[in-house]
Amino acid sequence: MDILLHPARPEDIAACVELRGRTRENAVPAERLAALGITVESWSGEVRRGELIGYVAWQGGQMAGYAFGNVASGEVVVLALLPAYEGQGLGRRLLQCLMTDLRARGHQRLFLGCASDPTLRSPGFYRHLGWRPTGRRDRYGDEELEFLFELAGP
Repeated sequence: MDILLHPARPEDIAACVELRGRTRENAVPAERLAALGITVESWSGEVRRGELIGYVAWQGGQMAGYAFGNVASGEVVVLALLPAYEGQGLGRRLLQCLMTDLRARGHQRLFLGCASDPTLRSPGFYRHLGWRPTGRRDRYGDEELEFLFELAGP
């Protein structure tokens, strides 16, 4: 069965919150998200107002993954996949859709917070795709990585 990607809609957000608690690394259950001020209502509101843009991947009736970014800042806020979909290029596809959209909105620099633990998959994943450390930490203590489109070519 094919995986379908589409721009995120407010009605996708409940599935996003549920999926976030089921990721292999850095799983964040709904209760922890709520303690951070991230609820289905707040997240879907940001999507509805156009503050967050995202792409979601569905296979059948199951969400497989998603990527979201902040329109104003160019921050890639989250990329999450169910473990069964890792290693198949889906994370790269979701991230590329989001990056293309943010670039089309005028961003030449994107950034994200990434765990610096080398035993996790994410640091190598982003670096392999051209993301570079800035030497700064985000509000959660994660390493800040950036992507500069002018260094990546067209």
